[in-house]
Amino acid sequence: MSNAQLRRFKTISEFHKFRGLPKPEHPLISVINLETIDHLSANEWSLVNDFYSISLKRNFNVKIKYGQQEFDFDEGVMFFMAPGQILRLEVDRDMQLEQSGWMLLVHPDLLWNTHLATTIKQYEYFDYSVHEALFLSDKEEAIISGIMQGIQQEYHANIDKFSQDLIIAQLEVLLKYSERFYQRQFITRKISNHKIVERLERIINDYFNSSDLTQKGLPTVHYIAEMLNISPNYLSNMLRLLTGQTTQQHIHDKLIEKAKEKLSVTDLSVSEIAYELGFEHPQSFSKLFKTKTNFSPLEFRQSFN
Repeated sequence: MSNAQLRRFKTISEFHKFRGLPKPEHPLISVINLETIDHLSANEWSLVNDFYSISLKRNFNVKIKYGQQEFDFDEGVMFFMAPGQILRLEVDRDMQLEQSGWMLLVHPDLLWNTHLATTIKQYEYFDYSVHEALFLSDKEEAIISGIMQGIQQEYHANIDKFSQDLIIAQLEVLLKYSERFYQRQFITRKISNHKIVERLERIINDYFNSSDLTQKGLPTVHYIAEMLNISPNYLSNMLRLLTGQTTQQHIHDKLIEKAKEKLSVTDLSVSEIAYELGFEHPQSFSKLFKTKTNFSPLEFRQSFN
């Protein structure tokens, strides 16, 4: 069990105080220059924020863990955290902290009564793991830095009736650019991503050829993602871009292939096949098969006779 200290920050002001920063100029949003953050006081600590955190980090020689995964920020990357997520940091006290970059903190109350209060939850990269961080080119990094500084300048100015709308608009632009850059990353990292797809196929094939299918039913997306050591959202988003299908659709396609094989080369009844494929109710199997093939299992079998 880790001895890391767990700290929960309910407000942005609490986070500022803990990290040795001046009181935030705005209670619900803050842009922090990472070069101004003090060294951590413990070798290990964990944090939970009750607000969104969007970090653009470079030369961040602190080991970060999210779940069981580790990642070293040694080049320009972005990482996103939603309220309630736990992040663990490990610090080498013998190393000088040379971090640079920006951190944007956004309390959900800032979004209250705006459309972004709902749409921010649609950006699935907030649920990605640390090792699925967004790697930025110099040009992309300049764009993100510019937006963050624009937000900072807006709340530095005298607050008026336009301030919140302008901050929300800039925040939305930042989120859209981040989504675009993630889509680019899925494409430019094709070799590593195609290796993930190959491993996905092996995992599903091994599962379908074992007794797990009968005993445990269809593998879940979470099970597949855990076997691949990546988060479910990252896996589905990557697959959707590379293949046009989600993880669930891949699983179902493999199931239909197996079902077609059994219907065409065995004398097993539809109920027996449904049971062997992990279905408790044959009707559920028949419905899925019909949806995927436009044939009922019996109609498909009869097409071979």
